[in-house]
Amino acid sequence: MSEGETRAALDEHALPATVRLSDLESPLNLAERDERLALLDSLLEEYIFHTRIIRERWRVNEGLIILLGMFAMILGSWDLGIGELAGGGDYNRVGIFGDESGFLHIADLSLIFALLSIIAWVGIFALLWIRSPLMRENLVYMTLATFGITLGHLSSHANAISFPFDATANDWAGVGIGNLVLLFLSIIVVHKAVIETRDIHVQERHAHPDPRVVQKAWRDHSLKVWSLSLGAWMILINIAAWAGAHAVAPRPPLTNDMTLFVTLHVLSGIAAIAVWTHVLWYPQFMLGASADRIQSIRAREVAGEIVPQASKRRQGKCPICDVDTAAVKHADGIIEVPCGAEGCDGRGMPGAACPDCEALLPTRIGCLSCGSNTTVASHFTRAEAW
Repeated sequence: MSEGETRAALDEHALPATVRLSDLESPLNLAERDERLALLDSLLEEYIFHTRIIRERWRVNEGLIILLGMFAMILGSWDLGIGELAGGGDYNRVGIFGDESGFLHIADLSLIFALLSIIAWVGIFALLWIRSPLMRENLVYMTLATFGITLGHLSSHANAISFPFDATANDWAGVGIGNLVLLFLSIIVVHKAVIETRDIHVQERHAHPDPRVVQKAWRDHSLKVWSLSLGAWMILINIAAWAGAHAVAPRPPLTNDMTLFVTLHVLSGIAAIAVWTHVLWYPQFMLGASADRIQSIRAREVAGEIVPQASKRRQGKCPICDVDTAAVKHADGIIEVPCGAEGCDGRGMPGAACPDCEALLPTRIGCLSCGSNTTVASHFTRAEAW
């Protein structure tokens, strides 16, 4: 892919969205009934946002990826009346290469379908590579994770054809190792890289003296639903790999109909490809042309880049005598002060209504040490020496 094509893909994804996540409100308003349900409101808002953006942005390319996924799964897994898989094949012939390989001794139509399935998988990888230039490295990691989990389930079914039923501890080794590879590459590598790149993006591109603007930027760049999609992809490829291995594990002559397992393998595989497309597409859409690659902070440090330090919670200090005061500035830039009303323990932003008693929160704080009365903002800035 040329530099011009890559830039075009970045610019296309960098177009402004018609709606921002921070502009949406949950239609259920569960938090009004119980504050502990605020997380569900937040997730519902994100799901609505993702649905709207997908309907707005997904076009022929994303549809083609899913369509190729359907062809790849069906042509590579279904007998389609040929009888090759239903009969169990010749288990005395194994391998892919060589005149005596099992792959070259299957029925001609089955061989054609298998080759077409391989071509479809190559097309899926190529389209994802082109459509998500920022996520190319993570695309490779997720592809390796898919191979790992597939080989793990095949290994576990080798000696326990009804796995996990009647399986010994040794039979679980394949699935266990495969899932360890999956967890490492998906969570430690891909998830960590996307989350930390998002953090750097917000700190650098959305810095603002008004903490409310910064808080809105963090909300717009929330990745809760994206993280759930990554988890759903991990579950789906496990289901697809187990069902596929389960369908081909019995030795001939076959006495049980495996159609149910093949169907489960195909449907879960197609769903996994659709979710995979979303997992790779969304960080590309969110960051657009504002990032050159998606990497973890550790990878950037190894490359010699200067990584901005995340802000921490700060206690306010009197600008006169430098003694700690009751004001607090959180990591997201929000300043919080205690309510001045008698008997009220509420806290909130200066000048806003107290969440407990609805009185206006103070914009100035008196120091108990020196008796000075100064603005809240001055408790987080140092006076310059003349």
